[in-house]
Amino acid sequence: METKEIKMHQDPLNREFSRLAITGMTCANCSGRIERVVGKKPGIYRANVNLASKKGMFEYDPNLIDEAEIIQIIEKTGFGAILDDEDHRGELILQEERVAKRVRLTLIISALLSLPMVIGMIAMLAGVHTPWVEFLHRPWVQLLLTTPIQFGVGIRFYKAAWASLKVKAPSMDVLVSLGTLAAFFYSVYNGFLGGDPTHLYFESSAVIITLILLGKYMEERAKNRTGAAIRSLMALQAKTAIRIDEVTAEDGTIREIFTEVPIGSVIVGDKLLVHPGKTIPVDGSVISGNSTIDESMLTGESLPIDKGVGDELFSGTINQSGALVMTSTKLDSESTLSRIIEMVNDAQGSKAPIQKIADQVSAIFVPAVIVIAIITLLISFVVIGDWGVAIMHSVAVLVIACPCALGLATPTAIMVGTGVGANNGILIKNGESLERAAKINTIVLDKTGTITEGAPKVTHFEVRKDGLLSEDELLAILVGLESHSEHPLAKAIVVFGESHSLEKPKIENFQALVGAGLRGEVGGKRYFVGSPRLMDEMKLDYMPFKRVVPEHESMGETVVMLSDEHQALVVITMADPVKATSKEAIATLKAIGINVIMLTGDNARTAAKIGVDVGLMPDEIVAELKPEDKASVVKELQAQGKIVAMVGDGMNDAPALAQADAGIAMGTGTDIAMESADVTIMNGDLINLSKMILLSELTMRKIKQNLFWAFIYNTVGIPFAAFGLLSPIIAGGAMAFSSVSVLINSLSLNRAKLTKKS
Repeated sequence: METKEIKMHQDPLNREFSRLAITGMTCANCSGRIERVVGKKPGIYRANVNLASKKGMFEYDPNLIDEAEIIQIIEKTGFGAILDDEDHRGELILQEERVAKRVRLTLIISALLSLPMVIGMIAMLAGVHTPWVEFLHRPWVQLLLTTPIQFGVGIRFYKAAWASLKVKAPSMDVLVSLGTLAAFFYSVYNGFLGGDPTHLYFESSAVIITLILLGKYMEERAKNRTGAAIRSLMALQAKTAIRIDEVTAEDGTIREIFTEVPIGSVIVGDKLLVHPGKTIPVDGSVISGNSTIDESMLTGESLPIDKGVGDELFSGTINQSGALVMTSTKLDSESTLSRIIEMVNDAQGSKAPIQKIADQVSAIFVPAVIVIAIITLLISFVVIGDWGVAIMHSVAVLVIACPCALGLATPTAIMVGTGVGANNGILIKNGESLERAAKINTIVLDKTGTITEGAPKVTHFEVRKDGLLSEDELLAILVGLESHSEHPLAKAIVVFGESHSLEKPKIENFQALVGAGLRGEVGGKRYFVGSPRLMDEMKLDYMPFKRVVPEHESMGETVVMLSDEHQALVVITMADPVKATSKEAIATLKAIGINVIMLTGDNARTAAKIGVDVGLMPDEIVAELKPEDKASVVKELQAQGKIVAMVGDGMNDAPALAQADAGIAMGTGTDIAMESADVTIMNGDLINLSKMILLSELTMRKIKQNLFWAFIYNTVGIPFAAFGLLSPIIAGGAMAFSSVSVLINSLSLNRAKLTKKS
């Protein structure tokens, strides 16, 4: 992730992360100021502050600095900071409510005091000269109305301006303060100290402050809408669970006690009751009962899922029909929902590389505008010869210039885009991942669990006729070895073996042969499990099974063998059905111009059959690969100038996921695949790949639109103000609503249809 970094210590073993909620930021200079000040401190690896989400992510060495010190540094810089975690969430909400109430109250006061002057100004322009209008234009009346706005309501701008000047990083507040104070004190001079009493600009000062406050109020409301996705996810978390405790009575009978407990007190192994219509409290599995579960929050799919004994349950999903008894398998803090919230929170607080442009401009923006305002003041006086007009031109320059729109252009679009993704079961890790995803032109798909269901079933089992061990003994050894593996094929073999009620032997010296198979010892004798290719590499005889191998591979089935150190003893074949939507998904990707390639460790015949079934050409299939080979294929494609996304679900996909420009994990897969990936498709449906690419493209389009209008706004607005073509009041209004327009454009992503128009 491209952010402003100060890398003073590079020991990867001493790194911790802190997420802080930050208050008091008003523009991109504020977030940049915090990044620069905190980033300079010894022990800080990286400081990343997001204006839109009002969050800061800090990577630091706990031996040199701690979270409390980081908070103190931020507070000395002129802002507030608090830990953004579950324990402080209630305090954060209260803080936000207090800030919102204060802004609303000051806005109302400022508007009520400004209104008489606005009415008087409009009446005067319309040629109305009644005693009441003349009364409103008297200097002392306007002074009385303006002073509470200037030094009461406007005090927030002066405090923030002073704090920014102390750390030599002037913010937007400096521009507002200089502009309104210039208008106010020039009016005081004209009205009471011998100047021209007909040139009063009290209403300009008052209305500018009011309009800026109105813009800030609307901006905060719009920002809250950009964070709606994370709040809706947090609302899904259960607060309590019904725990079932078993108590033995004096007569030896066992009674069940039902107790409603806080969700935080549920531990792994607890027995829980979930009533119909209630939220699944933590991740777990069904012990008894049958029901349908609404998992739309997790997968984006609206159809409920049938659940019975042994099936997995996920926190935040809704039990729709029957009562369920479940056992918890994860703590609340480690649940799938908690991980999703964590990922979305991190993504919404991150920056895309494109934001670097706006950050660089914002860093010099305010000083540059002050220089332009001074030049405007001097040139206007020389040309026009009127200090009043010159000051108003200068004030217009100060108040129309706004780095806020630049600061909000990228993060607001990322917040909305990642939120839309989460609502569709697409979790995007950060802004950098989102930006890269928009550039993808080649997608590499793992076969098992990605194109196929990843739940293979045994189709054929055969043992060597001249062996010394019986069929049951050999199957028991095979199942015993495979029970140590997490691979989908291994699980299929274990399920097959369990249906034969076999007693598994003790396995010693077990070892996984990465990308090849397994080995282990039973009763002092060494056995191997793997594909025919492994048998060939080890030069082991499997002649009795020569007919089985091509016959089943040509049907798209996978062949696995058990051998000792001399010969293959067992052959077992498995079919892994293709997902119902895989063919459609691949066709859709090709239709939008994406090259699709399938990688698999399976044999060429099986891979070819699966490839034909999903619409892939022979040159789009690469088979018989080891995990490191998959990463090499990705690297070769990148060397050809392609922007490559790797899609996988297993541990052996992690190297390729990490190598790819964008790693995409199927949420039905392993945790390590999800950790290595930039994007996670929660329901494992390939049809969501085209949605993810389209969402990334739309989000990047919004970012570019936002940046374009933010730059154009300032590029055009400042010269207009400098040449006297905009009054300070219009300039203030334009400044206030520039940020709002950027937010509205970003929020329009919520209405996006994630399908390509034909």
